[in-house]
Amino acid sequence: MPGMPPHRQGPHTEKAMPGMSIHVVDVSRGVIAAGMRVDVHRANPARLVCTGLISPGGSLAEPALAGVLEPGVYEIRFHVAEFYRGAGVPLPAIPFLDILSIQIGIDDPQQHYHLPMKLTPWGLSCFRGGA
Repeated sequence: MPGMPPHRQGPHTEKAMPGMSIHVVDVSRGVIAAGMRVDVHRANPARLVCTGLISPGGSLAEPALAGVLEPGVYEIRFHVAEFYRGAGVPLPAIPFLDILSIQIGIDDPQQHYHLPMKLTPWGLSCFRGGA
């Protein structure tokens, strides 16, 4: 979109920065999910791309996600129960959501893939948003 900085353009604009961004909000408590562990794997061939913690700003700030990603399937693992237990949120011995795994496809490595996640101990919403 003309006039918008590249980091604020949508995923289908020509000037959008490539890569992936992940943002997680705990909507059950109305806070950023700061400290949640997230792992990003390439599915085939299987390899770890990065692992890190959601920052106080709500995103996974990992350099490996900032550049051009190879086309293919990626698996993102959100350590949900570990996050809520660390925050003192009571969970059952066997949590409803423990390690949440989502697979996404990267078809065009020149596009930006933004994944906003809204989360509770009992459910989630994740979609491809504009970056």
